[in-house]
This record gives sequence, C-alpha cells and structure tokens, in this order.
Amino acid sequence: QEAAGSGNWVYPSEQMFYNAMQRKGWEPNEGDMHAVVAIHNAVNEQTWKEVMKWERLHCEECQHPKLLKFQGKPDKLSPKARIQGLLGYKPPFDRHN
Repeated sequence: QEAAGSGNWVYPSEQMFYNAMQRKGWEPNEGDMHAVVAIHNAVNEQTWKEVMKWERLHCEECQHPKLLKFQGKPDKLSPKARIQGLLGYKPPFDRHN
C-alpha cells in the first residue's frame, strides 16, 4: 500500500498479510508470517532492482521512473506457475504485474 500522500510503497504488516491470505482462502499459520513477509519483501525488492536495470537502458527518455500501478492478479497464473501446477506444485498466493 502507498504511504499516505508520499508516493512511496509501504509493505504490508505481518497481520495485514495474514488477513489477506485468509480473505483469499488460504489457511496461513500466524507464526509463519514473519518469514513469509520477509521473503515476500525480499522478492519485491529484487524484482524492483531488475526493473531498474532495464529502465537504465532508457534513462535518456525517463530519468526518474516510477511505478504507475501495481495490480494483483491472483486468478491469472503466469506461464511458469501453470507449468509448475502441471508438475504438482501449488499455485502462488498472488501474482503482481
């Protein structure tokens, strides 16, 4: 979620993440949330670094790129998730694009 008026993304708390998982039909263990949120945040940070590597290729056109929208797509599996499902893996908790 966005910090009030700052334009900066603020990661959800462990409780917010737990509540979101329950709303989406998962049965999370509340004691696992510290690790789950830490992994979630680390993946997001690494993904943003990869996005910024790509954006540096276009720095003359846009010197200060910003994320315009962040959208969850929990019902649309990525190609990787579909393949993993065929191999017996559970689908991901959520997908963001």
